[in-house]
Amino acid sequence: MTALVELDDVSKYYGNVRALEGVSLEVHAGRITCVLGDNGAGKSTLIKIIAGLHRHDSGTFSIEGEETSLGSPREALDRGIATVYQDLAVVPLMPVWRNFFLGSEPTRGRGPFRRLDVRAMRETTRAELLRMGIDLRDVDQPIGTLSGGERQCVAIARAVYFGARVLVLDEPTAALGVKQSGVVLKYVAAARDAGLGVVLITHNPHHAYLVGDRFVLLKRGVMAGSHRKQEITLDELTRQMAGGSELDDLRHELERAPAPRHLGGHDLGH
Repeated sequence: MTALVELDDVSKYYGNVRALEGVSLEVHAGRITCVLGDNGAGKSTLIKIIAGLHRHDSGTFSIEGEETSLGSPREALDRGIATVYQDLAVVPLMPVWRNFFLGSEPTRGRGPFRRLDVRAMRETTRAELLRMGIDLRDVDQPIGTLSGGERQCVAIARAVYFGARVLVLDEPTAALGVKQSGVVLKYVAAARDAGLGVVLITHNPHHAYLVGDRFVLLKRGVMAGSHRKQEITLDELTRQMAGGSELDDLRHELERAPAPRHLGGHDLGH
């Protein structure tokens, strides 16, 4: 089956700084590919390449089997790749429905009588959120009054509605508690079940293992591993994510040295 998006041996340099080197991954419809790594691992650079913000320097980037090099985020969107960043691009004081259609507002009427089709936007927003299992009491409430998890879910539903075939999620659970993270992961799974190919960027192996089909580990800009779910346990994924042998070395270094024996009185010559 042809991958929706495929990176093969992709590298990116900023001057003499290696941000990414030799990274390969595939994104398939109805599958979730998780990219794991600590800060500075290269996750942000990878997102920017897939989202059309930066061009890769070497390797191949293909969309549905066609080798390409995206020139802008708009071009990525036109090719069906939607990216939801951790710092969501929302206007907090605007209602949910207005944020849902931000930049793509439908209108009615012609010429000087053209105006925003507010009723259609309200109804569509409510229906699309419900379709994803998000039951908002009031789509007129400012989006800033929603929880972080709910805002992430609105962004996911928006991407699905506007025809995304590939959904890239940048640390969607990073600033959330356990319950809100669970809510977001449920809608990530809903996007997968709707037939999208999902790239989930995270530093949390527990969240990744709950929903992921494949795990790509990045470390200092290079691939440290690529595993299908059936090939790796959560414990091993966590160990590799945490540094594996490096962590073992650190554990030995941090182990308490044996406490010195207290010298008895006879040792002092008394």
